[in-house]
Amino acid sequence: MDLLNNLALGFGVAFTLQNLAYAFLGCILGTLIGVLPGLGPVATIAMLLPSIYALDATPALIMLAGIYYGAQYGGSTTAILINVPGESSSVVTAIDGYQMARQGRAGPALAAAGLGSFFAGCVGTIVIAAFAPPLTELAFKFGPAEYFSLMVLGLIGAVVLASGSLLKAISMIILGLLLAQINTDVISGTARYSFDIPELTDGIGFVTIAMGVFGFGEIIANLGQPAENREVFTKDVKGLWPTREDFKLAWPAVVRGTALGSLLGVLPGGGALLSSFASYTMEKKMAGDKGRFGKGDIRGVAGPESANNAGAQTSFIPMLTLGIPPNAVMALMVGAMTIKDIQPGPQVMTSNPTLFWGLIASMWVGNLMLVILNLPMIGIWIKLLTVPYRYLFPAITLFCCIGVYTLNNNNFDVYMTAAFAVIGYIFYKLSCEAAPLLLGFILGPMMEENLRRALLLSRGDWSTFVTRPLSAGLLLAAVAMIVIVMLPSIKKKREDAFQED
Repeated sequence: MDLLNNLALGFGVAFTLQNLAYAFLGCILGTLIGVLPGLGPVATIAMLLPSIYALDATPALIMLAGIYYGAQYGGSTTAILINVPGESSSVVTAIDGYQMARQGRAGPALAAAGLGSFFAGCVGTIVIAAFAPPLTELAFKFGPAEYFSLMVLGLIGAVVLASGSLLKAISMIILGLLLAQINTDVISGTARYSFDIPELTDGIGFVTIAMGVFGFGEIIANLGQPAENREVFTKDVKGLWPTREDFKLAWPAVVRGTALGSLLGVLPGGGALLSSFASYTMEKKMAGDKGRFGKGDIRGVAGPESANNAGAQTSFIPMLTLGIPPNAVMALMVGAMTIKDIQPGPQVMTSNPTLFWGLIASMWVGNLMLVILNLPMIGIWIKLLTVPYRYLFPAITLFCCIGVYTLNNNNFDVYMTAAFAVIGYIFYKLSCEAAPLLLGFILGPMMEENLRRALLLSRGDWSTFVTRPLSAGLLLAAVAMIVIVMLPSIKKKREDAFQED
């Protein structure tokens, strides 16, 4: 009964004219940046963070959430039509989706992606509504020691579940933690690692790093991609509705992908990317020799697209209930909540119920908007694929610079963003995933604060982290995760799961 009352409150908030408008704006922007190769939700949300200063917290977060799950829909369009994933989680969709487009079946591939995404998004939202309140109750039992151990588990999870080299992921986490140390110590009041630069005494701006590494870094990387190699199958999008045989194959894949994505989205470092890779691997193994994976199997589109949308939705659970971001986008959402003077964590549900339940209800509304935006209006998004990137990037760069400058009306922020743009491009060339860096940067100050608070309460006794049952359990889980991932058989499976080709 409480759940129904809470959802009624949420829909009352979501159906206000202002919140509907911002949900629609978020969905349009999300689809747009999903369709345009090279602009992901991390870069776009980073660019838009300066704009939320003028908004109330609820419409601001509804818009940013719409961008995130909207990008999961839009990313499949470019993956299917031009074999260029608009979003990293659409990498595996491109394998079979593009082959379907080459065979003149781009319409059914786009429909399978859109309808599967809608189903998964709705289920993911139900999971959030059902499981967030009990998790919030559990979170109130957390003290400083438990929060520190949880963040250790979160960072290790981000390393273990990050795609690519474990060593590179660890390096990025450590770099993020080190960058977070550039500030003024809250206890002693001493500037740390500021190198006598006044602007660094307050620390490096979160928006500066996010926009530099993800925004400008992505732009520079995309300018290096040869556009003439892209073959757009726009003329082949005629009939959108899948055949009966397509439905027979796709729906079980959609259900399996939704279940898998809902589970993996909650994990640190999980979310949409891991869910889509895992779903594709599972569908391929279940099909066996009967499947046409790599040659245009609709299950290779429906499963991963459902999984990445379910994963995108359920990744809100740890962020809203525990204040722990499981991926880079949720780290940006934590940053947005901090900008609006809202402390992420269990107190959000009790102190800001309209925000909490309004955001959850807006996801249902947003998913419905996205089906309308992505299927009947597919022709508009296809036209955007013909716009040369050289016309888009100068405008994007200009808006980024204006956004960064308006944060503090300071040229130093623009210079810092430019420096991080170069660093982001270096990461790209070295195949280093930048998301762990952002997680380390966000969680670093929170880890330090809870570590010092726990030691103050225990009068310097480090055993407090292993004598408290919940804290000890979380640390044991972190150790177990490290041991398991280092096993040769698991290590090999992990490498296979993240193999793109």
